[in-house]
Amino acid sequence: VQLQASGGGLVQAGGSLRLSCAASGRIVSISDMAWYRQAPGKQREMVASISRSGSQRYVFSVKDRFTISRDNGRNTAYLQMRSLKPEDTAVYYCNAAYMAIYWGQGTLVTVSS
Repeated sequence: VQLQASGGGLVQAGGSLRLSCAASGRIVSISDMAWYRQAPGKQREMVASISRSGSQRYVFSVKDRFTISRDNGRNTAYLQMRSLKPEDTAVYYCNAAYMAIYWGQGTLVTVSS
């Protein structure tokens, strides 16, 4: 299973970005999918997760600003990020659970003040 994350970039504070994470390979049914992020000098933290049935969880700092979704037919997860803040600057990684945990390569999100 390979995960390809995309959609990062440079945005001003208050702006929006949408990240995508596409899984490919010999896949029958992906279970949970999630987005993590790692800011410079900080530990990686989970930002949002979504089960196959659509149950979502968010870290408190992004609640009401970020929305995670998925398309099971396309084996793809999305992270819609709104009202971005400079403290959201980080490399964002997606992961997926399918018999094991797989990680994408990361996509950089930079929010300027």
